[in-house]
Amino acid sequence: MNKPPQSDRQVPQLVQGMKPFLAMEILEKAKELEAKGRHIIHLEIGEPDLETPACVREACIRALTDRRSQYTHSLGLLELREEICREYKARYNVDVTPNRVLVTSGTSPAMLLAFSVLCHPDDEVILSDPHYPCYPNFIRYVGARIRTVPVREEEGFQYSLGAVKEGLGEKTRAIVVNSPANPTGTVIPAETLKGLTELGPCVVSDEIYHGLVYEGETHSALEYAQDVFVLNGFSKLYAMTGWRLGYVIAPEPFMRSLQTLQQNFFISANSFVQWAALTALREARQEVEEMCEIYNERRSVLVAGLRKLGFGIEVEPTGAFYVLANAKKFCSDSLLFAFEILEHAGVGTTPGIDFGPNAEGYIRFTYANSRENIEEALERIRVFLESR
Repeated sequence: MNKPPQSDRQVPQLVQGMKPFLAMEILEKAKELEAKGRHIIHLEIGEPDLETPACVREACIRALTDRRSQYTHSLGLLELREEICREYKARYNVDVTPNRVLVTSGTSPAMLLAFSVLCHPDDEVILSDPHYPCYPNFIRYVGARIRTVPVREEEGFQYSLGAVKEGLGEKTRAIVVNSPANPTGTVIPAETLKGLTELGPCVVSDEIYHGLVYEGETHSALEYAQDVFVLNGFSKLYAMTGWRLGYVIAPEPFMRSLQTLQQNFFISANSFVQWAALTALREARQEVEEMCEIYNERRSVLVAGLRKLGFGIEVEPTGAFYVLANAKKFCSDSLLFAFEILEHAGVGTTPGIDFGPNAEGYIRFTYANSRENIEEALERIRVFLESR
C-alpha cells in the first residue's frame, strides 16, 4: 500500500494557526519548576482553590452508588434543565423553558456548539480587546472572522456602544459579551448590555462568572432579549472546574441543530456530574456566599498590594477573580515579563498579550488563591522588582 505524500499528512492550516493558551503555557512551565523542587505560587490560572461544596460532592457519590451513570437525554437531565430555568427566573426574573437549555461537558463545548450553529463562513463576530483568549479560536474554527473593539483601562475596560456601532458591518453576525469579564473583572452596566441587544446582531453572553460580583449588580442578556445565546456553567461559582459541566441557553429555532451536534460530537454530558450540579443549584447557596466573601477579601488585598508595587489599576475590578494590572512601567513585552516573574520570583502570572493586542503591557493576576499565598506572592514580586 502506497503511503500518502508527506504534505497530505500535515495538520490542517486552520489548526496550525491556532494560538496556544498562554496561561496554560505559564502553568506548564511552573509545573516543570515545581518538579525540580521550586515552590511556585499560582496566580496565573483561573481555578478556585476552594473546595467544591460538600453537598455537591456527596450528591455525586450518591449518583454513582445509585448507578446513575448511563447516558442522559442529549439536552441533559430534564430535572437539571428545569432547575437552571428556575435559577434564571429567581435571579433575573426571566422565563426560560427547559427545551431551550443544552447541558454540555463544560462551557467550552457550549461555545463551540453555539458558534457552530450561529455563524456562516465569513460572518463577522465582534469581540472586545482584551478578551478571553479562546474566543477567537472557536470563532475562526467555524469559519467566521473577528472584528475587535478596543476597550480602555481608563473606562474600566467597558464596551462603548458608539464604538461597537462603528464596528458593525454587513456581515456582523454576533457580539460577544463577557460579564463579569476575564481578564478584566469588569461588570457591564445594565444600560450598556441592553443597548448591545438592540443593535441588531445576536448577542452571545458568556455568564460563567455570574454570582461572583462584589459591588453592584450583574445582569443577564436574557433580561433584554430572548434571541440571545447565554453561556454558563458550574466551574467558577461552585469551584467545579474539573467536573466539566456547562450549558447554553439558546433561541428555540437553533435548538434542534444544537441537539444534533451534541448527539454526534458528545452524546451527552456526564450523567453523575449532572446530578451533582442539580444539588449545587438547590443546596449550595450558603457555601457559595461564603466563597464570595473570601474572594472579595482577597481582591482588596491583591489590588492594594499591586498598586503599592507600582502596577496601574485605574478602575478596580468588581467581578470574577482577576485583576488586569498595567505593567508598562516595568515592561513592553508582557510574555517575557511573565516568564521573568515566574523564573525569578516563583510566581505564576498571565501576560496581557494572551488577551489581545490592547492588553500588551498588562499582567493578569488571579485571586483564586489563598490570602497567605497572595501576600507571599506580592512580597516575592517586590523583591524581584527591586533587584531587577
